[in-house]
Amino acid sequence: GGLSMEQDMCKLTVGPYMMHFAGYQEDAQRTEFCEDIPHKGPTIIVLDVVDLALRDLPIEFRIVRKTDGPLDAAPEVYKLAPAVYPKGTLMIRHDFMDDGDYVGLVYAGADRKHSSVFPFSVGKQGGYWKYTLGLVGLLLLAVFGLQVGRQRLQKDIARQGQNEA
Repeated sequence: GGLSMEQDMCKLTVGPYMMHFAGYQEDAQRTEFCEDIPHKGPTIIVLDVVDLALRDLPIEFRIVRKTDGPLDAAPEVYKLAPAVYPKGTLMIRHDFMDDGDYVGLVYAGADRKHSSVFPFSVGKQGGYWKYTLGLVGLLLLAVFGLQVGRQRLQKDIARQGQNEA
């Protein structure tokens, strides 16, 4: 399982079942996110059941710090004990104190029969570097194009001056 964007919805696959995932941070922009969390601080994560069968199964939610070792041994940051959610909505409130890499785990059914694992980061604005580098590349290309155009124009003017003389 994991997160994916599909028709503007964040969907989480838990075994054969689907859940809708949305996260929010109360800031000036009232940021909503589907994958990475923009910055540390108070965060609300909402999981809505898509497949009604999940309403009858116990659901557990955990957040652990991403490590090189097994997830079972990773430091636990948040845990929502297994419970049945007849209305189909889980709301998690957590204050992320540190930037970094985390893993979300959703279990459904007896003995964690169905599961989903999704990595995410908090406070990493790495995606913006790609856009910045692309923009810088385009600007360099434009400057190079202008320079080449200017040189050609100067050569054409010089040739035209020689032809007239």
